[in-house]
Amino acid sequence: MSSRLVVVGDAVLDRDVEGSAERLAPDAPVPVVEERESRVRPGGAGLAAVLATRDGHDVTLVTALAADAAGVQLRAALEDRGVEVVDIGLEGFTPEKVRIRASGRSLLRLDRGGPPGRVGEAGAAARALIGWAEGVLVSDYGRGITGAPSVRAALADATQRGAPVVWDPHPRAGVPVPGATLCTPNEAEAHGFARAVTRAASGESRFSRDGAAPSPAARAGAPASGLAAAEDAARSLLTAWRAWHVCVTLGAAGAVITDGDGPAVAVTTDHSAAGDPCGAGDRFAARAAGALLAGESPVDAVTVAVAAASAFVRAGGAFAVDAEPHRLPYAAADPTAVAERVRAEGGTVVATGGCFDLLHAGHVRTLRAARELGDCLIVCLNSDASTRRLKGPERPIVSCEDRAAVLAALGCVDAVAVFDDDSPARILERLQPDLWAKGGDYVGAPLVEASALASWGGRAVLLPYVDGRSTTRLIEEARSRAGA
Repeated sequence: MSSRLVVVGDAVLDRDVEGSAERLAPDAPVPVVEERESRVRPGGAGLAAVLATRDGHDVTLVTALAADAAGVQLRAALEDRGVEVVDIGLEGFTPEKVRIRASGRSLLRLDRGGPPGRVGEAGAAARALIGWAEGVLVSDYGRGITGAPSVRAALADATQRGAPVVWDPHPRAGVPVPGATLCTPNEAEAHGFARAVTRAASGESRFSRDGAAPSPAARAGAPASGLAAAEDAARSLLTAWRAWHVCVTLGAAGAVITDGDGPAVAVTTDHSAAGDPCGAGDRFAARAAGALLAGESPVDAVTVAVAAASAFVRAGGAFAVDAEPHRLPYAAADPTAVAERVRAEGGTVVATGGCFDLLHAGHVRTLRAARELGDCLIVCLNSDASTRRLKGPERPIVSCEDRAAVLAALGCVDAVAVFDDDSPARILERLQPDLWAKGGDYVGAPLVEASALASWGGRAVLLPYVDGRSTTRLIEEARSRAGA
């Protein structure tokens, strides 16, 4: 069953003009772009809402749209992508970002709409929607919606009720309401906010109200960069914003998260994030919000969000969302919703299964190979009870919750479906994958799932076996070394 996520923020209409640039203008040394196509898509909080929808959540976006052509287009683009829109009204013009692109690269961005207009006040229905949400993502683009008193009051109600609230702040906007579960400024934003906090505190004393000193980098006047400086900024903002956790995103370097107790947690990515970073912050925040909504811890939510943002960048960023939506990472999703969406888009659903106890290199190679077969990969994971029946009373070594979290953090895995049976037949009947990938060690062995696959036309495929890689062997080797 999907979960209801309320996204609150400033939606923008993104307009991409794609063309080719093969010559310079005769009157100026600028490229001449021959326009081939122009398309519109939701940007800002609208992009975050679309990504959360594609992660399998029911999403309502509370935003402010003007009564102009751009506002009409933006609402239609959001609703076409499955987002319910609650509009509290905007005086002025709906903001637009027009990108002129050639050969897959942006040459120019033109911003329309002028300075932010006055945002309306949320009515009783909108306030109740936010205040009683299962989870909230605030996607602040500095256009005014989070400054509306009625919206801030409703967000405060959500935090006081204990709902998971992720707040993605913007330098031109107000600070998060106290009690946010996770605040996610990027590196530049975090240092800018932290400097403002330090300046405000310096008028009173060298220390903040609770005795926390300004960051060492700020005291020394050193340039703010790197992991240590990001942690200092996060701790400063944690106190100033009275948040439960602050995570500073560091682009290709990952992120650092702290709750103020003990060392901060650095989350890195194993992959190069070469690609288009447009929209990566929205991908990160939407993924983290979905993971918290699914019951993950903030550290685990950040871990899977870093992996999702990295994969998003490599896939082409925001520009690739409409081109190949099913190639994007699906997070904390209902696996059935993932399968249905990919199927509806004409894609190939691939599933594989196993216990994945003590995930090792052989597992990862097999999972990557399975993902290459189609447009999403759903891992059917044996529960703890199922694993004990299959592997013996001393297994699993790692709990089902942790095994699922590790699998979900892999860039090649789109969703994880836990099953408690001895056979995956029932979960396969629910997912109805086009391909069921098995390891090469099953060559010649009968498939108990064969009849289930045949009922909807699914096919089994074997992947090469990675010799010398097995969980049983790892356990035996560990025991041998422990007894030596």
